[in-house]
Amino acid sequence: MATRRRPSAGKNPAAEARDAGSETLATHPLFAPLHRGAQITARPEDNHCPPDGWAVVSRSGRIYLNPRRRGSPEEWTWVIAHCLLHLGFDHLEATNSPGYEREWNAAACLAVNVFLRQIKVGRPPEGLGTQTPWDHLVGTAGDEARCAQTFREKGLPEQLQAPGVGGSGSDLHWTPPAPASRWVVTPTTTWAQRLAAGLTRSVVAAVDVAGGATASLSGGPARKTSWRLALDWFIASYPLLGGLAAAFTLVEDADIARRHGIHVAAISPAAAEIYVNPLTSMDGTERRFVIAHELLHAGLRHDTRAAGRDPWLWNIACDYVINGWLVQMQIGDPPDGLLHDRKLDGMSAEEVYDRIVTDTRRLRKAATLRGIRAVDVLPGRLSHPDERTDAVDLDEFYRRSLQDGIQYHSNQARGYLPAGLIEEIRALGQPPVPWDVELARWFDAHFAPIEPQRSYARSSRRQSATPDIPRPGRYIPQEQLDHRTFGVVLDTSGSMDTRLLGKALGAIASYAVSRTVPAVRVVFCDADAYDNGWMEPTEIASRVRVRGRGGTVLQPGIDLLEKATDFPTDGPILVITDTGCDHVRLHRDHAFLIPAGTRLPFTPRGPVFKLA
Repeated sequence: MATRRRPSAGKNPAAEARDAGSETLATHPLFAPLHRGAQITARPEDNHCPPDGWAVVSRSGRIYLNPRRRGSPEEWTWVIAHCLLHLGFDHLEATNSPGYEREWNAAACLAVNVFLRQIKVGRPPEGLGTQTPWDHLVGTAGDEARCAQTFREKGLPEQLQAPGVGGSGSDLHWTPPAPASRWVVTPTTTWAQRLAAGLTRSVVAAVDVAGGATASLSGGPARKTSWRLALDWFIASYPLLGGLAAAFTLVEDADIARRHGIHVAAISPAAAEIYVNPLTSMDGTERRFVIAHELLHAGLRHDTRAAGRDPWLWNIACDYVINGWLVQMQIGDPPDGLLHDRKLDGMSAEEVYDRIVTDTRRLRKAATLRGIRAVDVLPGRLSHPDERTDAVDLDEFYRRSLQDGIQYHSNQARGYLPAGLIEEIRALGQPPVPWDVELARWFDAHFAPIEPQRSYARSSRRQSATPDIPRPGRYIPQEQLDHRTFGVVLDTSGSMDTRLLGKALGAIASYAVSRTVPAVRVVFCDADAYDNGWMEPTEIASRVRVRGRGGTVLQPGIDLLEKATDFPTDGPILVITDTGCDHVRLHRDHAFLIPAGTRLPFTPRGPVFKLA
């Protein structure tokens, strides 16, 4: 007697076909928002689908699939899409069918079938979706009501007695709305809004397919670009950098490159992203060289080894070392204008930095792969064009929260607050003090206002108006002016910006005059110190001529002032530099004036004013 073969307990072909059809719509850009909000079930319990139907849909977003119906994945894709479009078109609103459910259902299904025929999603089951003689009745959106009115007046055609997926009955499951409850959260996104979001996503996906970014609307494998092929070459053919190449994300976006000034390429080790300019013209071997260059920046941790050095000069030094290695290893072809000097072969990045920092004149027009005077080793991730730019950091968020909180607390009279807490919160809300205000306070701390004295030995300027009445004149004793001075150590290296120089000297001159400083001791520093002697404050901004144009060594100038016998022992020193200098040591009151966005290559003891 032959034994009956029991089917495998783990496989159900009908269920697999339904799941496959549903998964297709879950990844489709048009139907994905609707699919996420719907609840699709094929459980026999409490299933409202008639035995001869495929599916029905309720106004709550629940789609009941017939568990006994067998179909292909393409057919189930079409059936589920049919139900989802009923939701997106708001066909289940009770106001659309007051007493004419059959006519409205026929018009609604006709509109959905026309739409599905145009976008070509799935395959309709046999006998469904073919009511072409009446397609003109729902040619545009919103024609369902007019079509339903026509069916009411002229009768429902025989071919449209069951146009939907509900078999002989309706595929719109008319359930009364659920009673309002304070425990039920009403969805904030309507079905029409979900459909609108899907239409927007489908347009974007279609543009991506046309541009070659993806192979299909569902986000299939992208057609590889030339930069992607260059990166993949390391993964497949160059094991030394293959692991690094696999860990980094390639960002090819012309808008990002334009916004952040990336001429060829840049890398962010912290974000594990390589940014390339897709508009740069290069062949395949040059792209490999560029990718290897950026990967070595990350692998050798050039972003963390700077140790207070000038970021641009450090980047230049690292470029010389990396490019020399890549030329020796013959990885691709170096692009035009590459930083490469055979005299620097065999030197470390630190040694190259120490060599080029003393002579930056020839490096004025040197360029990394990002551009001239631009660093291609980025400290963090670059912002993308489609990201929000109005976000605030934690510091700003906490500050705003406290400011709003104290405002609400005061308006609603919620109780007393300590005066110290209120003062602290309001202080946090104040904008940062400008650099010139901080510099003025520094002058006030060192040069207190002088109270002029009166003497009849000096006649008043108003004496001529009243010759019969003697009036004492006002004067400042010379002994109070003798020690009222300060020193200026001025960085005059080639990297110093003349606009920055003029701005700083103009501010110093105006503050010195307003604080009754009779003379200032000025020292120029580049590779050596140049003592310019004593100068009146008004001459600092108008008559100073920069003499040195070598490297930046500030310590000799500071030593000159500290050891000068004609300079007061308590005279403060103001150092003006662009931070491309060596480590300095000062043994008296001092301050630094540097450009905004830079930092000194050492930890300063005195105040630092950042010139904006």
